Amino acid sequence: MNMKSSLSSILSLVAEVKKGMFSNQDIYTLITPSAYDTAWLAMIPDPTNSKQPMFNSCLDWILNNQNEAGFWGESHAEGRPTIDTLPATLACLVALRTWNVGEGNIGKGLEFFQSKAEIILKLAYHHLPRWFVIVFPAMVELAQATGLDLALTQGSETVLADVLCKRQQLLDMENVEDDSHQYYPPLISYLESLPSAYHADQQKILKNLGGDGSLFQSPSATASAYIATGNLKCLNYLKSLVQRCPTGVPAVYPVDEEFTKLLMVDHVQRLGLSEHFNEEIEHILKQVDGNFRYHDSQPTETFLLVKKLSKDALAFRLLRMQGYDLNPRCFCWFLQDINMLDYMEQNCEHLTSVLYTVYRAADIAFTGEYELEEARSFSKKLLEKATSAVRIRDDNLVIFPGLQKVIKHELTLPWITRLDHLEHRMWIEENKFSPLWLGKASFYRLPCFNNEKLIQLASENYKFRQSIYAKELEELKRWSTESGLADMGFGREKTTYCYFAISVCCCLPHDSIIRLIVAKAAILITVADDFYDMEGSITELEALTEAVQRWDGKNLRGHSKTIFDTLDDLVTKTAATYHLQQEQTKFLKEFRDIWRETFLSWMTERTWSDTGYLPSMEEYLETGMVSIAAHTLVLPASRFLSQKLPVEEFKPGKYRDITKLLMASTRLVNDTQSYQKEQADGKMNMVTLHLNENPEADIDDSVAYVKHILDEKTKEFLQIVLEDSSSDMPKSFRHLHLSCMKVFQMFFNSTNLYDSKEDLIDNIKKAIHIPPDYTQTPDHRVKPLPMPSSAPPEKKNVVKIAARFDPNIKVKYRGGKAMFMGQQLLIKNPISVCGSGAVCVPPRF
Repeated sequence: MNMKSSLSSILSLVAEVKKGMFSNQDIYTLITPSAYDTAWLAMIPDPTNSKQPMFNSCLDWILNNQNEAGFWGESHAEGRPTIDTLPATLACLVALRTWNVGEGNIGKGLEFFQSKAEIILKLAYHHLPRWFVIVFPAMVELAQATGLDLALTQGSETVLADVLCKRQQLLDMENVEDDSHQYYPPLISYLESLPSAYHADQQKILKNLGGDGSLFQSPSATASAYIATGNLKCLNYLKSLVQRCPTGVPAVYPVDEEFTKLLMVDHVQRLGLSEHFNEEIEHILKQVDGNFRYHDSQPTETFLLVKKLSKDALAFRLLRMQGYDLNPRCFCWFLQDINMLDYMEQNCEHLTSVLYTVYRAADIAFTGEYELEEARSFSKKLLEKATSAVRIRDDNLVIFPGLQKVIKHELTLPWITRLDHLEHRMWIEENKFSPLWLGKASFYRLPCFNNEKLIQLASENYKFRQSIYAKELEELKRWSTESGLADMGFGREKTTYCYFAISVCCCLPHDSIIRLIVAKAAILITVADDFYDMEGSITELEALTEAVQRWDGKNLRGHSKTIFDTLDDLVTKTAATYHLQQEQTKFLKEFRDIWRETFLSWMTERTWSDTGYLPSMEEYLETGMVSIAAHTLVLPASRFLSQKLPVEEFKPGKYRDITKLLMASTRLVNDTQSYQKEQADGKMNMVTLHLNENPEADIDDSVAYVKHILDEKTKEFLQIVLEDSSSDMPKSFRHLHLSCMKVFQMFFNSTNLYDSKEDLIDNIKKAIHIPPDYTQTPDHRVKPLPMPSSAPPEKKNVVKIAARFDPNIKVKYRGGKAMFMGQQLLIKNPISVCGSGAVCVPPRF
């Protein structure tokens, strides 16, 4: 598919998603019905005729929405049934048997349960969340009481016995009559699943009904409450629910529509699709902002406070990143509640989703926002504790593996060091793990939007960018070779690194000229900087510096001539393409002046190095923030943004604060990782200068000092970039500065990646060459290997298959892992050995 047809396909998908997700005013059409809750409503008999259901539409939904494999409930992206399918399928089977309909559906459902229950239970045994421990045994008991033959295998019965034991322990610990300390909805919200010995009496049920007639907004629990009490308020709630959701009911009703929309915006942005839905996103956030500043009274139930904190933290991050001026107290209110803090510390394992949302919000801090620093430190500490505890307590896992992976990524790399394009890829590929959910079943999964088209759009959009990037990279490599920069014979050849950084840091698929201007300038800066640092003699450098000041390369030879000629060609051709012809001359002069300043700074630093002169830290930073050349990358390219910028405000000495802060911050972050190399080369650095001026300090003290300055300048920089109200500069200009900052932060966050030869190769491949894998298409799936006739029986723990592959190669195999050892493929705990000779491998080991 060529680029034109790819773009046409993307735009078609955008139109479909807009119609399906954003144009529809009814949020309930975006949320996948809960098979489990729908089944419970389908079980309710009509009070006027007990031989038929009250809600026929719910029964019809069950009949028409069985998966081809025989189950009801959620499945993974590859179509594999989740653990949710076990209780959901049993509930649906009970509803069908109750009304003696759907014999074919019942047969398929029983066949699925009988053949797959043991497999799913064993695979998820160490990952059983609280809701499953409560609900699943109850559904097994109810199905058997209804006369359904589940034909439990010995393995299934063993696991079920363990689950029953866990349920009893849980029930013994949590008093149905005292739910004041629950970190989840209280036990009575699982009324339909509680053993008879723990059934609450009618008075207790009625006492817990909400004003809308629901039992903790749970359709299944409210259905059970109505069956037990016949309460009219419950009945009215259920009728209202079915009227609003006639094609299957959600797990929670009413849904917090604002929170759901925020989750939708966050999801769309993280998939890299903001550019296609800017108007829709802005409309939603504007509505949220209008409500966000004025808080209603806080809920009294702890688990509702937790939900409110999650919503407030997400709203804060999305609004702040969109340019809204917000006070951190909008979500940091929890820091003033000692009981809340104590509660979160004691139950951090169960609140990882909330803590993750708080951490992400607190990561976007401005100068003086100490509440955000406290919230970030608090949430980080508890996330580390929770994820560590999960690894130790493998039998009590409450964090889904996907969420654990996302949290680790978040804690390891601050957001300002992460490049947008690769972040989008990760979210596309990890989308199957969906880390948030609003129902009582689990706290850790997103509302399940009908997002097949959305993920397809995200993947196509990513591949479209890749096609542009690959083409531009080849063009840049030709330029680098033809100019002579790629074959200078000294220093660093960083053509691919430079292009990778600018293309991946932000998503501007159609702004080719901006990427190429920045990339070419970065390549030239790298070569020229190395020439001043290590190759050129003082005589050559003085001649080159003077030539740049005159902008006349006569009498230059060798490397000096190559550098100047490339510079002159880059500046001249760039200025000639400037869209405002009447300002091309001004632009050309400005462009040259920036480069003159940059070359002078390199000459100054070389002179300091050769003469042994030690400047003060202030003097060093004044020159160093120019020699890092971040402004040389950003300012000329910013002229090609769609919004016009005044030329006279960007001359040397007249830079805006946003540019000055970018220049200083990029110098400081570079110095925190390059001081050892520069010290060995006889060059000064902010770290070594601080050490020299403070003899009592050690190197760690000096690094910490520089990082503290960097942290403060970064916060000040972010405030100018992100707050629309505090800046008169166009948002596109500010965000180009942010992109440059993120590139430097990525290169020098914890090590010097720019000078590495291999550390970024995998990321470059993922960014430009390898398409995202979100569906495991045949082109990327590892195919089953033929099994020798002497294959061991399926009960063995390890299957060995002869294979002609290199030894020790790890291979993804249907979501799991296999290991080649010599000429054998070892597959641990296979589900079965297929008669055809293929091996059926479980989703994960």
